[in-house]
Amino acid sequence: MLKLLSLLIVFMLCTNSELRLKNDFYTHKEKININPGEKWWGGAINDGVDMPFQNNYSYDMYENLKGNQAQPLLLSNQGRVIWSEQPFKFTITPNEILIESIEKVTITDENQNLRDAFLFASKKYFPADGNMPDQLLFEQPQYNTWIELMYDQNQKDILSYAHDIIDNGFPPGVLMIDDNWQQGYGNWKFHPDRFPSPKKMIDELHELGFKVMMWVCPFVSPDTEVFRAGAKDNMFLTYPDDHRTAGSPSSYFNTVALVGWWNGYSALLDLSNPKASNWFKDELQYLVDEYKVDGFKLDAGDADLYPSWLNSFEQAMTPNDHTALFAEIGLDFPLNEYRATWKMAGKPLVQRLRDKSHNWDDLQTLIPNITVQGLMGYAFTCPDMIGAGEFNSFLNSATIDQELIVRSAQVHALMPMMQFSVAPWRILDDEHLSAVKNAIELRKQFTPTILELGKNAAQNGEPIVRTMEYVYPNAGYENIKDQFFLGDDILVAPILHNNQHERIVILPDGQWTGHNGRLYQGNSAIKIKVDLQTIPYFQRT
Repeated sequence: MLKLLSLLIVFMLCTNSELRLKNDFYTHKEKININPGEKWWGGAINDGVDMPFQNNYSYDMYENLKGNQAQPLLLSNQGRVIWSEQPFKFTITPNEILIESIEKVTITDENQNLRDAFLFASKKYFPADGNMPDQLLFEQPQYNTWIELMYDQNQKDILSYAHDIIDNGFPPGVLMIDDNWQQGYGNWKFHPDRFPSPKKMIDELHELGFKVMMWVCPFVSPDTEVFRAGAKDNMFLTYPDDHRTAGSPSSYFNTVALVGWWNGYSALLDLSNPKASNWFKDELQYLVDEYKVDGFKLDAGDADLYPSWLNSFEQAMTPNDHTALFAEIGLDFPLNEYRATWKMAGKPLVQRLRDKSHNWDDLQTLIPNITVQGLMGYAFTCPDMIGAGEFNSFLNSATIDQELIVRSAQVHALMPMMQFSVAPWRILDDEHLSAVKNAIELRKQFTPTILELGKNAAQNGEPIVRTMEYVYPNAGYENIKDQFFLGDDILVAPILHNNQHERIVILPDGQWTGHNGRLYQGNSAIKIKVDLQTIPYFQRT
């Protein structure tokens, strides 16, 4: 009982410390009037489905990225821009935006519309640096081993998965080997029992036409050689003096914070210490040099995993700052992928939407969320995994919806990237598998366009996929969330509902040639019939 009480006191002290730091962080409050007809976007990518914001929406960016990317930026359809270099909290009321921040936010009202506002913000606050991620990420579908193997990553089954891709008529692309290939968190060597010959495995994958990415994270398992060495070099976040565990005050180990995350409790690299950053980069570079690994999926950099009350090498670091430091690691590797980042717009980093569940409601979030990624300056985007990336959704094969897999692939087909994980050839009948392959074939037609838009984004920051409001400002399209533009001239209106045989498409001004070859006049709402193979799209003529 006494031990339980002690743990409760420690938890309360930690919680109170965190709240105190958070409350002290916001020292400035202000109100910004919302103009008649003005709509706002920004902040958390995972809330793109709720944008433009409605009354009573509230979001606090400090230590909370909502499992995805975030940006300290708000944009309005009347051209206004709100920016801060630090996290802030905002609340939408009928007539005002209430802001709490560490310093007065910057407000710019010299622009005319949403596109103007984005271009202004991009140029001033997060200019594109001229680079883009590896083109193969855009040119071919990606394949991730997570759903098929989960925590049983092993050489035999990875090679089988790769051969099945080819044998079932799918093109090779980037293959991502997910969590649990390693000997332990922080011990970034192939597990010898599961990978008896990793060099031969990667050589074989390369011969099949794949590039290989490996899953990594900033955590280190305790009671390991890596942990002991890192603790001596002050490479981890540490407890404040009044929270340290029992032991000698001079001990390196009782100061290291053990942070809870989805795989247990681990030490967390403090990348504000150059020793930690250099060590991690060296570990990744060793995999590149020794095994010819091509790049990395860098996961678990969420700000809420960096509790604000812990100590870091560089003082005054926020949890969001730690997330940004983890994202900077990927800049050394053109083949990269992130799910959680902060203030990394304009950089050549792949930004994936957070894991979705295998249901139609989550499918309907892909368009509003990925278009908001673009509005926040994250142009190189991937809409999660086809059919969903939340692995619990696939534990019971009886719950798999074949049509949902097809419609998910069709949403991906004309987006910047297309990523498979669950094997379509394993779970789909011939009819549904054919529809997925047709989506890949359609993507091939538009791959040059996607690449050209990616190269433009690297130069000017503009999104590859865009909202209708962005392309046609102030035309009444701000609430359309089931259509998107690929560039300015290709309107995509995929099927997002179960057993849907027709849909309404809103065509803007101009003339449009549909996927069916018919010519349509804009400024109209048209009803089109669809079948399982149909991906409705319209090109400006």
